[in-house]
Amino acid sequence: MNIELSAEATEYGRQARRAFEAAGGAALLESAEREPDRRAELLAPVFGALAAWDLRPRKDPDELEAAAALCRAAGYWGVPYPVAERLSRPTDSEFDGLVIVDDTTPSAAVAGLDLRWAAMTLDGRRSSAERAEPSLAPRLGAFVTPLKLRPIDAGDVTDIALALVLPCWTLLGMLDRAIALATAHVSVREQFGQPLARLQGVQFQLTDAEVERGGVDVLASYALWSVQTERAEAIDDALALRLAAVEAAEVVFRVAHQLHGALGFCDESPLSWLSRYSLPLRRLPFGISGSRAELTKRVGRHGLTGLFGPVGESVTP
Repeated sequence: MNIELSAEATEYGRQARRAFEAAGGAALLESAEREPDRRAELLAPVFGALAAWDLRPRKDPDELEAAAALCRAAGYWGVPYPVAERLSRPTDSEFDGLVIVDDTTPSAAVAGLDLRWAAMTLDGRRSSAERAEPSLAPRLGAFVTPLKLRPIDAGDVTDIALALVLPCWTLLGMLDRAIALATAHVSVREQFGQPLARLQGVQFQLTDAEVERGGVDVLASYALWSVQTERAEAIDDALALRLAAVEAAEVVFRVAHQLHGALGFCDESPLSWLSRYSLPLRRLPFGISGSRAELTKRVGRHGLTGLFGPVGESVTP
C-alpha cells in the first residue's frame, strides 16, 4: 500500500497552485464576491490551461491523484469554484458535477453557475438538482444555494466515496493556507520586544494546529487510496476523513484567528476570506455532529477496518 501521491500528481498540484496565484490568488475571492455571475468566467482560463476537466479520476489512478492535488491547490487559494464537485461528476450521465446532500435541506455552493448538477444522498439515491435562488448574498452565504431535487435512479455507490473525499482535499488546502498565514503573522509581529513566534504559548498553539492538519493529510491520502482500490469500505473511510477534516478545521481556524486577533476578522486579512469561504465545506452536507452520526450509523459496533481496524484485520498491500 502506498498512500503518497505520485511525483507527477504532486508536480501537477504545484503547477496548479502557481497558476491560481498568477490568476489573482487570494484576490480571486474578492473579485468573485463583487461580481458573482462572473466567477466561472474569471477562472475558465486557468482551468483550461490546466486541462482540469479532462481529468478522469474514475478511469485512471494517476488522474485521481492529480484531481486530489488540484483540489488541494484550489483550496490553498480559496478558489471560489466547486472544483471537487466538478471532478466528482458521474461517468454514466451528462451531468457536469455531483454533490452529496442530506435528505432534509439539500444545498450546495453552486450559486451562479449554469451547469447540470447531480445530487446523491448517502443511501445512494440520485437526483437531478436544480438551483433555487440563493437566500443570501455571496458575502453572507458563500455561494450556497438551496437545491430542488428530482429523483432519477439509484446511482453508483462508488460515486459517493469520491464525492466525499475530493472536497476534503479542498478543505485540506485551506488548512495548509491557514497554518501558513498564522505562521507568517506571528513571525513578523512583536510583543515584549520579540516576535510572537518565540513565545512558548504561541508555539504550543501552532503545534496543536499543525498536528490536526497533518492528521488530515495522512487520512486524506489513505481515503484516496481506498477509493482508488475500490475497497468495500471506501465510503466508511471517506466519512472518517470528513469527520477528521471538519474537526481539524475547527482547531486550525480557531488558532489562526486567535493568533491574528481582531485583524483576522477584517477584510484586510486573507484569513478572514479563507475562513468565511471554508464554511460550506465544513457544514455541507453535514457538519461535525452529522458526520459523526452518519459514520456511527454505517460502522455500527464493528468499527472501521484497515490500518486502524481491530486486531486480526489487515489491509492487503
